[in-house]
Formats: sequence, C-alpha cells, structure tokens
Amino acid sequence: MRIAAFTFQHVFTIAVVALLAGCTTRPTFFSNADPALRKTSAQFSADAAKRNYETDAPRSGTANGAAEVDYGIHRLSIVNSSSEDWKDVEIWLNKKYVIFIPVVPAQAAHVEMLDFKNIFDQNGNSFPTDSAVTPIDTVEMFKDGKMYSLGQPRLAD
Repeated sequence: MRIAAFTFQHVFTIAVVALLAGCTTRPTFFSNADPALRKTSAQFSADAAKRNYETDAPRSGTANGAAEVDYGIHRLSIVNSSSEDWKDVEIWLNKKYVIFIPVVPAQAAHVEMLDFKNIFDQNGNSFPTDSAVTPIDTVEMFKDGKMYSLGQPRLAD
C-alpha cells in the first residue's frame, strides 16, 4: 500500500510538471473571448517585434473609451465607448509594450480582456507582473496614423 501511494505521488507530480511545461507557448490558461486574440505567446511576441511606438504620430487627445487594470490577475481591460468600431489598433503600455487588436466594438458592446503575458515589447519580453516595480503609467491607442490616450488606467475593484 505504501509503495502504491509513493508511486502515485511521483506519477502525479511528473504529470503536473509535464502539463505545465507543455503549456509554455499558450498565452493564458483560459482562452480569450475574442477569437482574434486566441494566439500563442510566440505569435503575440512575433507580432510585437514588428511594431514601433510612433513617437512622431499626431496626438489626437483622449479616446472615447477607458482602460482598467487588475494587478491581482495581471490583466488590462479596454472598452470602446464611441459610436464607431476601433479597427486595426495597437494598444501601447508605457510606450514600450504593445498588442494588436483587429476590432474593438463600439458602444461598449464588448470589453477586451488583455492578459499581461500577451503584451510584448520588441525584444520578446511580456509586460512584467511586478506592479510595484513596473506599474502601467500610460495606455495609448495607435489608430489610423494617430495616437490617442486612454487616460490613466483605473484600478479594478
């Protein structure tokens, strides 16, 4: 009986480690509600590597939307409160980390939930989860050749 328990414990531990190791290229445990954001970490990283923060882009003020950050679950939520869809947008955090979103529906029809591990810089580093060291200071949206602010992200309750 003791040998069976010992073997079961080892097999279980090995299975859990193998499962976790096999998931290293998956962006999150739960799939994103937005099918366009169901990519692997490698795909998000490769996409970010080809994007540049547009320092010379015209500044167009604050977008009619909002950003909310939840440091507990390492997630940023974006909502579009305007009357038109935001198409082909880049969401930039701290002018360094980016994620491309094909469509953010208008009139707050859908909240885009963005896990920090899906948001990368050009060097393949995902947004850090150490909020005390690397808080989100700016959230901006690059759309139609212009940079919009989404304001200071509100903290989730």
